Amino acid sequence: MTATDPLAVYGEVPLFTLSSTDVTDGSPLSAAQFAAGAGGLERSPQLSWAGFPAGTKSFAVTLYDPDAPTGSGFWHWAVFNIPASVTSLPAGAGAPGGALLPAGAVTLPNELRLTSFIGASPPPGTGTHRYQFIVHAVDVAALDLDPASTPAVLGFTLRFHTLGRAVIEATGAFGGAALHP
Repeated sequence: MTATDPLAVYGEVPLFTLSSTDVTDGSPLSAAQFAAGAGGLERSPQLSWAGFPAGTKSFAVTLYDPDAPTGSGFWHWAVFNIPASVTSLPAGAGAPGGALLPAGAVTLPNELRLTSFIGASPPPGTGTHRYQFIVHAVDVAALDLDPASTPAVLGFTLRFHTLGRAVIEATGAFGGAALHP
């Protein structure tokens, strides 16, 4: 887990544990987590979390690249209303249609306006990007958001409903899918 909370700007909250069989904190992404157009498999990683605060009533999962050359970063994936009884997602849970997500979970449109996970695809000449997989412990069972909202709207809403968060920050660079099979 990272030493500091990359979302502390939204309010200090306790950190809990996030683990994965597919991504490792501080390490490069595997080819599976890169976009198909970048030689990857466009597959969301397996994620498991534990040690979240008492009073957690649901979870949200996001994947954000703060280093994208956009001025506002790049949201790859945003899912909310994951029941509190669910403490893991299998690899591929971000596939179109959300068949591997728990009932009631909502996937918001990402930067490409797709309601699915999109893999890393850093443009050439933009250096190493950080990919922040974040699980947010939420104080309500269901956030009342329009399913066509943006991940930024989810982030704003989570500012007022997050009890804690868990982070894995992986890295990726142009050509990464070929470099990290």
